[in-house]
Amino acid sequence: MRSIEVVSESAMLRVLIAGGGTGGHVIPALAIARELRNAHEAEVRFVGTARGLETRLVPEAGFPLELIRVGQLKNVSLATRLRTLFDLPLGVMRCVELLRSFKPDVVVGVGGYASGPAMMAAILLRVPTVAFEPNAVPGLANRLVGKWVSAAAVNFEETRLYFRGARVTGIPVRQEFFEIAPRIGVARRLLVFGGSQGARVFNEVMPKIAGRLLTEFPKLEIVHQAGGRHGVSTQETYERAGFLGEGIEGRVRVQPYLDGMVDEIAAADLILCRSGASSVAELAAAGRAAVLVPFPQAADDHQRKNAEAFVAAGAAEMIIEAELDETRLLETLRGLLADDARRAEMGRRARGLAHPDAVREIGTMVAGLAKQR
Repeated sequence: MRSIEVVSESAMLRVLIAGGGTGGHVIPALAIARELRNAHEAEVRFVGTARGLETRLVPEAGFPLELIRVGQLKNVSLATRLRTLFDLPLGVMRCVELLRSFKPDVVVGVGGYASGPAMMAAILLRVPTVAFEPNAVPGLANRLVGKWVSAAAVNFEETRLYFRGARVTGIPVRQEFFEIAPRIGVARRLLVFGGSQGARVFNEVMPKIAGRLLTEFPKLEIVHQAGGRHGVSTQETYERAGFLGEGIEGRVRVQPYLDGMVDEIAAADLILCRSGASSVAELAAAGRAAVLVPFPQAADDHQRKNAEAFVAAGAAEMIIEAELDETRLLETLRGLLADDARRAEMGRRARGLAHPDAVREIGTMVAGLAKQR
Protein backbone atom coordinates (compact mmCIF):
# COMPACT_ATOMS: atom_id res chain seq x y z
CA MET A 1 0.00 0.00 0.00
CA ARG A 2 1.41 3.40 -0.99
CA SER A 3 1.98 6.02 1.68
CA ILE A 4 -0.36 8.99 1.56
CA GLU A 5 2.73 11.21 1.40
CA VAL A 6 3.75 9.82 -1.99
CA VAL A 7 2.92 12.17 -4.86
CA SER A 8 0.35 10.81 -7.28
CA GLU A 9 1.79 9.95 -10.68
CA SER A 10 -1.61 10.32 -12.37
CA ALA A 11 -2.40 13.76 -10.98
CA MET A 12 -4.41 15.97 -13.31
CA LEU A 13 -3.24 19.16 -11.60
CA ARG A 14 0.43 20.10 -11.31
CA VAL A 15 1.55 22.80 -8.91
CA LEU A 16 5.00 24.19 -8.18
CA ILE A 17 5.38 25.87 -4.77
CA ALA A 18 8.32 28.26 -4.54
CA GLY A 19 9.98 29.90 -1.55
CA GLY A 20 10.77 29.12 2.05
CA GLY A 21 13.57 29.94 4.42
CA THR A 22 11.78 30.27 7.74
CA GLY A 23 9.03 28.22 9.33
CA GLY A 24 6.67 31.12 8.69
CA HIS A 25 7.03 30.41 4.97
CA VAL A 26 7.55 26.64 4.91
CA ILE A 27 4.87 25.43 7.32
CA PRO A 28 1.94 27.18 5.57
CA ALA A 29 3.39 26.09 2.22
CA LEU A 30 3.29 22.46 3.33
CA ALA A 31 -0.30 22.87 4.49
CA ILE A 32 -1.20 24.23 1.04
CA ALA A 33 0.66 21.36 -0.62
CA ARG A 34 -1.21 18.73 1.40
CA GLU A 35 -4.55 20.38 0.65
CA LEU A 36 -3.79 20.42 -3.08
CA ARG A 37 -2.72 16.80 -3.05
CA ASN A 38 -5.51 15.44 -0.87
CA ALA A 39 -8.47 17.56 -1.99
CA HIS A 40 -7.52 18.22 -5.63
CA GLU A 41 -5.36 15.18 -6.48
CA ALA A 42 -2.50 17.48 -7.43
CA GLU A 43 1.11 16.62 -8.04
CA VAL A 44 3.14 19.13 -6.05
CA ARG A 45 6.80 20.01 -6.20
CA PHE A 46 8.80 22.61 -4.31
CA VAL A 47 11.57 25.02 -5.25
CA GLY A 48 13.77 26.34 -2.44
CA THR A 49 17.33 27.12 -1.46
CA ALA A 50 19.92 25.17 0.47
CA ARG A 51 19.85 27.59 3.43
CA GLY A 52 16.16 27.29 4.31
CA LEU A 53 14.12 24.97 6.54
CA GLU A 54 12.57 23.54 3.38
CA THR A 55 15.64 21.33 2.92
CA ARG A 56 14.51 19.32 5.95
CA LEU A 57 10.75 19.83 6.20
CA VAL A 58 9.75 19.35 2.55
CA PRO A 59 11.43 15.93 2.03
CA GLU A 60 10.13 14.81 5.44
CA ALA A 61 6.61 15.61 4.21
CA GLY A 62 7.16 13.48 1.11
CA PHE A 63 7.34 16.19 -1.56
CA PRO A 64 10.11 16.57 -4.17
CA LEU A 65 12.34 19.61 -3.69
CA GLU A 66 14.47 21.38 -6.27
CA LEU A 67 17.15 23.80 -5.10
CA ILE A 68 18.28 27.00 -6.74
CA ARG A 69 21.00 29.43 -5.78
CA VAL A 70 19.81 32.88 -4.72
CA GLY A 71 20.64 35.05 -1.74
CA GLN A 72 19.49 38.10 0.17
CA LEU A 73 19.11 41.66 -1.05
CA LYS A 74 17.97 43.42 2.13
CA ASN A 75 19.87 44.04 5.37
CA VAL A 76 23.10 42.55 4.01
CA SER A 77 26.52 43.81 3.02
CA LEU A 78 27.20 45.35 -0.37
CA ALA A 79 29.22 42.29 -1.36
CA THR A 80 26.33 39.95 -0.54
CA ARG A 81 23.89 42.19 -2.40
CA LEU A 82 26.10 42.23 -5.51
CA ARG A 83 26.48 38.46 -5.37
CA THR A 84 22.70 38.06 -5.12
CA LEU A 85 22.14 40.39 -8.08
CA PHE A 86 24.61 38.30 -10.06
CA ASP A 87 22.89 35.04 -9.05
CA LEU A 88 19.34 36.29 -9.64
CA PRO A 89 19.26 35.95 -13.46
CA LEU A 90 20.81 32.49 -13.11
CA GLY A 91 18.11 31.59 -10.60
CA VAL A 92 15.39 32.78 -12.98
CA MET A 93 16.94 30.77 -15.84
CA ARG A 94 17.09 27.68 -13.63
CA CYS A 95 13.43 28.14 -12.74
CA VAL A 96 12.54 28.49 -16.41
CA GLU A 97 14.18 25.10 -16.97
CA LEU A 98 12.23 23.59 -14.06
CA LEU A 99 8.94 24.98 -15.33
CA ARG A 100 9.53 23.67 -18.85
CA SER A 101 10.39 20.26 -17.43
CA PHE A 102 7.61 19.94 -14.83
CA LYS A 103 4.98 21.90 -16.80
CA PRO A 104 2.97 23.09 -13.78
CA ASP A 105 -0.54 24.46 -14.22
CA VAL A 106 0.05 27.01 -11.45
CA VAL A 107 3.05 28.35 -9.54
CA VAL A 108 2.47 29.37 -5.92
CA GLY A 109 4.98 31.78 -4.38
CA VAL A 110 5.10 31.74 -0.58
CA GLY A 111 7.83 34.35 -0.12
CA GLY A 112 11.46 33.78 0.77
CA TYR A 113 14.60 33.51 -1.30
CA ALA A 114 13.41 31.16 -4.04
CA SER A 115 9.99 32.72 -4.49
CA GLY A 116 11.10 35.71 -6.57
CA PRO A 117 13.01 33.85 -9.31
CA ALA A 118 10.33 31.17 -9.65
CA MET A 119 7.48 33.66 -9.85
CA MET A 120 9.42 35.78 -12.37
CA ALA A 121 10.02 32.69 -14.49
CA ALA A 122 6.32 31.77 -14.34
CA ILE A 123 5.26 35.27 -15.35
CA LEU A 124 7.70 35.21 -18.28
CA LEU A 125 6.30 31.86 -19.45
CA ARG A 126 2.70 32.98 -18.83
CA VAL A 127 2.07 30.28 -16.24
CA PRO A 128 -0.70 31.30 -13.79
CA THR A 129 0.66 32.44 -10.44
CA VAL A 130 -0.68 32.74 -6.89
CA ALA A 131 1.21 34.76 -4.31
CA PHE A 132 0.72 33.75 -0.68
CA GLU A 133 1.55 36.58 1.72
CA PRO A 134 1.13 35.96 5.48
CA ASN A 135 2.45 39.30 6.71
CA ALA A 136 0.78 42.70 6.82
CA VAL A 137 3.62 44.11 4.67
CA PRO A 138 4.81 41.80 1.87
CA GLY A 139 8.41 40.77 1.63
CA LEU A 140 10.60 41.94 -1.21
CA ALA A 141 9.93 38.93 -3.45
CA ASN A 142 6.16 39.33 -3.29
CA ARG A 143 6.33 43.11 -3.66
CA LEU A 144 8.33 42.74 -6.88
CA VAL A 145 5.78 40.44 -8.51
CA GLY A 146 2.61 41.63 -6.75
CA LYS A 147 1.07 43.52 -9.65
CA TRP A 148 1.93 40.80 -12.15
CA VAL A 149 0.52 37.72 -10.41
CA SER A 150 -2.76 36.09 -11.41
CA ALA A 151 -4.10 36.08 -7.84
CA ALA A 152 -2.97 36.42 -4.23
CA ALA A 153 -3.97 34.98 -0.87
CA VAL A 154 -3.27 37.39 2.00
CA ASN A 155 -3.80 37.53 5.75
CA PHE A 156 -4.68 41.20 6.25
CA GLU A 157 -7.13 43.44 4.43
CA GLU A 158 -4.54 46.20 3.99
CA THR A 159 -2.18 43.77 2.23
CA ARG A 160 -4.54 43.47 -0.75
CA LEU A 161 -3.23 46.81 -2.04
CA TYR A 162 0.08 45.22 -3.01
CA PHE A 163 -1.37 42.55 -5.29
CA ARG A 164 -3.59 41.97 -8.27
CA GLY A 165 -6.57 39.70 -7.63
CA ALA A 166 -5.95 39.48 -3.91
CA ARG A 167 -8.32 37.79 -1.47
CA VAL A 168 -8.14 37.72 2.34
CA THR A 169 -7.91 34.00 3.09
CA GLY A 170 -5.80 34.01 6.24
CA ILE A 171 -2.92 31.68 7.03
CA PRO A 172 -3.28 27.89 7.02
CA VAL A 173 -3.22 26.72 10.64
CA ARG A 174 -3.57 23.18 11.97
CA GLN A 175 -7.17 22.32 12.84
CA GLU A 176 -6.17 21.44 16.41
CA PHE A 177 -5.59 25.11 17.19
CA PHE A 178 -9.20 25.93 16.34
CA GLU A 179 -10.38 23.22 18.73
CA ILE A 180 -8.70 24.82 21.76
CA ALA A 181 -11.27 25.85 24.37
CA PRO A 182 -11.33 29.34 25.94
CA ARG A 183 -9.50 29.79 29.25
CA ILE A 184 -11.76 31.23 31.91
CA GLY A 185 -10.96 32.36 35.43
CA VAL A 186 -7.72 32.90 37.37
CA ALA A 187 -4.51 32.92 35.34
CA ARG A 188 -2.49 29.79 35.95
CA ARG A 189 0.09 29.75 33.18
CA LEU A 190 2.22 32.26 31.30
CA LEU A 191 3.78 30.91 28.11
CA VAL A 192 6.90 32.61 26.74
CA PHE A 193 8.43 31.76 23.37
CA GLY A 194 10.44 33.51 20.69
CA GLY A 195 10.42 31.10 17.79
CA SER A 196 12.77 28.21 17.13
CA GLN A 197 15.82 30.32 17.94
CA GLY A 198 14.27 31.83 21.05
CA ALA A 199 14.35 35.55 21.80
CA ARG A 200 17.35 36.97 23.62
CA VAL A 201 15.34 39.82 25.11
CA PHE A 202 12.90 37.36 26.71
CA ASN A 203 15.75 35.18 27.96
CA GLU A 204 17.41 38.16 29.61
CA VAL A 205 14.44 40.03 31.08
CA MET A 206 11.98 37.33 32.12
CA PRO A 207 14.25 35.75 34.80
CA LYS A 208 14.57 39.18 36.44
CA ILE A 209 10.81 39.58 36.93
CA ALA A 210 9.72 35.95 37.33
CA GLY A 211 10.09 35.97 41.10
CA ARG A 212 7.78 38.95 41.53
CA LEU A 213 5.16 37.49 39.21
CA LEU A 214 5.20 34.12 40.95
CA THR A 215 4.94 35.78 44.36
CA GLU A 216 2.03 38.04 43.36
CA PHE A 217 0.19 35.23 41.57
CA PRO A 218 0.48 32.13 43.79
CA LYS A 219 -1.22 29.81 41.27
CA LEU A 220 0.88 30.94 38.30
CA GLU A 221 3.36 28.78 36.38
CA ILE A 222 5.80 30.02 33.73
CA VAL A 223 6.75 27.95 30.69
CA HIS A 224 9.64 29.47 28.74
CA GLN A 225 11.00 28.28 25.39
CA ALA A 226 14.52 29.67 25.27
CA GLY A 227 15.76 28.41 21.88
CA GLY A 228 18.16 25.65 20.98
CA ARG A 229 21.35 27.51 21.85
CA HIS A 230 20.07 29.20 24.99
CA GLY A 231 18.21 26.61 27.04
CA VAL A 232 20.95 25.95 29.60
CA SER A 233 22.10 29.56 29.87
CA THR A 234 18.54 30.80 30.37
CA GLN A 235 17.90 28.23 33.08
CA GLU A 236 21.07 29.39 34.81
CA THR A 237 19.92 33.01 34.52
CA TYR A 238 16.66 32.12 36.25
CA GLU A 239 18.63 30.41 39.02
CA ARG A 240 21.05 33.32 39.48
CA ALA A 241 18.10 35.70 39.71
CA GLY A 242 17.34 34.02 43.04
CA PHE A 243 13.62 33.64 42.57
CA LEU A 244 13.56 29.96 43.60
CA GLY A 245 12.31 30.74 47.06
CA GLU A 246 9.88 28.86 49.24
CA GLY A 247 6.61 28.15 47.44
CA ILE A 248 8.04 29.10 44.05
CA GLU A 249 10.41 26.27 43.21
CA GLY A 250 9.10 24.02 40.47
CA ARG A 251 6.76 26.59 38.96
CA VAL A 252 9.10 27.53 36.11
CA ARG A 253 9.86 25.25 33.18
CA VAL A 254 12.63 26.27 30.77
CA GLN A 255 13.20 24.26 27.58
CA PRO A 256 15.18 24.81 24.38
CA TYR A 257 12.19 23.71 22.31
CA LEU A 258 8.56 23.01 23.09
CA ASP A 259 7.11 19.93 21.45
CA GLY A 260 3.36 19.90 21.15
CA MET A 261 2.76 23.63 20.79
CA VAL A 262 -0.99 23.04 20.49
CA ASP A 263 -1.06 21.67 24.04
CA GLU A 264 1.22 24.41 25.36
CA ILE A 265 -0.97 27.19 23.95
CA ALA A 266 -4.12 25.42 25.13
CA ALA A 267 -2.77 25.39 28.70
CA ALA A 268 -1.72 29.06 28.65
CA ASP A 269 -3.79 31.97 29.94
CA LEU A 270 -1.42 34.61 28.59
CA ILE A 271 1.33 34.41 25.98
CA LEU A 272 4.46 36.52 25.53
CA CYS A 273 5.95 36.04 22.08
CA ARG A 274 7.18 37.54 18.83
CA SER A 275 4.70 38.49 16.13
CA GLY A 276 5.71 36.41 13.15
CA ALA A 277 2.85 35.56 10.81
CA SER A 278 2.50 31.92 11.86
CA SER A 279 2.64 32.79 15.55
CA VAL A 280 -0.13 35.38 15.37
CA ALA A 281 -2.22 33.08 13.19
CA GLU A 282 -1.97 30.34 15.82
CA LEU A 283 -2.86 32.82 18.58
CA ALA A 284 -5.93 33.86 16.62
CA ALA A 285 -7.02 30.28 15.96
CA ALA A 286 -6.57 29.40 19.64
CA GLY A 287 -8.18 32.60 20.90
CA ARG A 288 -5.43 33.51 23.35
CA ALA A 289 -4.54 36.89 24.84
CA ALA A 290 -0.96 37.92 24.11
CA VAL A 291 1.76 40.46 24.63
CA LEU A 292 3.58 40.80 21.30
CA VAL A 293 7.18 42.00 21.00
CA PRO A 294 8.01 42.32 17.28
CA PHE A 295 11.45 41.17 16.15
CA PRO A 296 13.09 44.49 15.20
CA GLN A 297 15.30 43.00 12.47
CA ALA A 298 12.39 41.41 10.59
CA ALA A 299 12.39 42.42 6.92
CA ASP A 300 10.47 45.65 6.31
CA ASP A 301 9.50 45.65 10.00
CA HIS A 302 6.66 43.29 9.08
CA GLN A 303 6.38 41.84 12.58
CA ARG A 304 5.51 45.27 13.94
CA LYS A 305 2.78 45.61 11.32
CA ASN A 306 1.43 42.18 12.29
CA ALA A 307 1.34 43.18 15.94
CA GLU A 308 -0.29 46.52 15.19
CA ALA A 309 -3.13 44.75 13.41
CA PHE A 310 -3.80 42.65 16.53
CA VAL A 311 -3.58 45.68 18.81
CA ALA A 312 -6.04 47.58 16.61
CA ALA A 313 -8.48 44.67 16.96
CA GLY A 314 -8.11 44.64 20.75
CA ALA A 315 -6.58 41.15 20.57
CA ALA A 316 -3.14 41.87 22.01
CA GLU A 317 -0.80 44.39 23.60
CA MET A 318 2.48 45.33 21.93
CA ILE A 319 5.83 46.36 23.39
CA ILE A 320 8.55 47.57 21.04
CA GLU A 321 11.80 45.78 21.92
CA ALA A 322 13.70 49.05 22.34
CA GLU A 323 11.19 50.00 25.04
CA LEU A 324 11.13 46.63 26.78
CA ASP A 325 12.75 46.62 30.22
CA GLU A 326 11.97 45.01 33.55
CA THR A 327 9.52 47.70 34.64
CA ARG A 328 7.56 47.86 31.38
CA LEU A 329 7.29 44.10 30.99
CA LEU A 330 6.38 43.53 34.64
CA GLU A 331 3.64 46.16 34.56
CA THR A 332 2.17 44.82 31.32
CA LEU A 333 2.15 41.17 32.37
CA ARG A 334 0.95 41.98 35.89
CA GLY A 335 -1.98 44.00 34.56
CA LEU A 336 -3.16 41.26 32.19
CA LEU A 337 -2.61 38.38 34.61
CA ALA A 338 -4.75 40.18 37.19
CA ASP A 339 -7.60 41.00 34.79
CA ASP A 340 -9.44 37.79 33.94
CA ALA A 341 -12.22 39.57 32.05
CA ARG A 342 -9.81 41.50 29.84
CA ARG A 343 -7.85 38.39 28.92
CA ALA A 344 -11.08 36.63 27.99
CA GLU A 345 -12.16 39.56 25.81
CA MET A 346 -8.74 39.73 24.11
CA GLY A 347 -8.97 36.02 23.39
CA ARG A 348 -12.44 36.45 21.90
CA ARG A 349 -11.23 39.29 19.69
CA ALA A 350 -8.16 37.28 18.65
CA ARG A 351 -10.38 34.42 17.55
CA GLY A 352 -12.34 36.90 15.48
CA LEU A 353 -9.18 37.38 13.40
CA ALA A 354 -8.84 33.66 12.66
CA HIS A 355 -9.53 32.06 9.28
CA PRO A 356 -10.50 28.41 9.81
CA ASP A 357 -11.05 27.80 6.09
CA ALA A 358 -7.80 29.38 4.89
CA VAL A 359 -6.14 26.32 3.43
CA ARG A 360 -9.33 25.20 1.64
CA GLU A 361 -9.82 28.67 0.14
CA ILE A 362 -6.23 28.78 -1.10
CA GLY A 363 -6.50 25.30 -2.57
CA THR A 364 -9.68 26.31 -4.39
CA MET A 365 -7.98 29.45 -5.75
CA VAL A 366 -5.11 27.42 -7.16
CA ALA A 367 -7.35 24.74 -8.67
CA GLY A 368 -9.64 27.42 -10.14
CA LEU A 369 -6.74 29.12 -11.92
CA ALA A 370 -5.69 25.82 -13.42
CA LYS A 371 -9.19 25.24 -14.77
CA GLN A 372 -9.30 28.73 -16.28
CA ARG A 373 -6.07 28.01 -18.06
